[in-house]
Amino acid sequence: MNKILLLLVLITSLFSQNTNKPMSSFIASGGVIDLIYKDNRVYAATDTGVVDIFDYKTKKIVKKIKVDKIKDFKGDIVDSKVFSVDKIGDDIMVLSQDEKGFSRVNIYKNSQKNTIIDSRKKLSIIKAKYLDQNTILLALLSNELISYDIAKAKQNYRVQVSGGRFSDFRLNETGTQTVVADEGGDIHIYDTKNGKKIKTLGGQNLDNIFQIDYKNGLVITAGQDRKIGIYTQIPNSAYSLESQFLVYSVGLSPKGHLAGYSCDENNNVAIFNTATKMQIGIFGGNNTTISNIIFISEKEFLTSSNNKIVNLYKIK
Repeated sequence: MNKILLLLVLITSLFSQNTNKPMSSFIASGGVIDLIYKDNRVYAATDTGVVDIFDYKTKKIVKKIKVDKIKDFKGDIVDSKVFSVDKIGDDIMVLSQDEKGFSRVNIYKNSQKNTIIDSRKKLSIIKAKYLDQNTILLALLSNELISYDIAKAKQNYRVQVSGGRFSDFRLNETGTQTVVADEGGDIHIYDTKNGKKIKTLGGQNLDNIFQIDYKNGLVITAGQDRKIGIYTQIPNSAYSLESQFLVYSVGLSPKGHLAGYSCDENNNVAIFNTATKMQIGIFGGNNTTISNIIFISEKEFLTSSNNKIVNLYKIK
């Protein structure tokens, strides 16, 4: 029995030594739902109705955006979950939960709030990102995409992606294209200017895709089927990698050379080279399910999970 215990201790110790720990951490106001990095700031959208804005170097909160509380179906006053956050210029867009099951979009500039969409529009929006200073892309729970003109307060177009439930979308670097993932396992690429579908990619995931990323022409998927799908611009070059656990989150480095995915039940993140498929390392220290993997550069990345801690890692 003592020999078995000793063996288990040695295995645990070896595993611990091979897992890279966070270089530092940010402490948010609640469980982090969305996470972005812009202009040396980290923006964390939380389930407690707060967007925390951190200085990337000091790791300290420099500003908090608090959205108004709402009444739930019982009439109780509760925190409004912040579903997503984005920034362009000096404008910060916050998508949050509104009353009666609908959503609201507020834009904050110089401490002033401008409500763009609220429950009166009767839209169940799950994600919102800027296309340009005056245009935002909205994704609905019904798996529809809406291009919305802020100044004119009207929809440029509204398209149905598929009959499946919406999972995630990501824009390319210029905002001219978006890739959309849903429960069917396919990837749909759209022109964001006119809302027309460019093409559909598939074959790497069998069913629901939890999350997606799009960098430098590469697309990566996080699959319920425990697969990470990679699609490139080269014909017939798509491939998938097997994981030992459900893949809840993925992320690509700015150049698309590296990718990360949540790889096991211990909430670790595996980093691999997208060209060679070789694993570079395992990164641990996350206590709950990974919600976001955001690369700052080819050498640094952030992870958030269903708690307050945002971890920063250095790739050696």
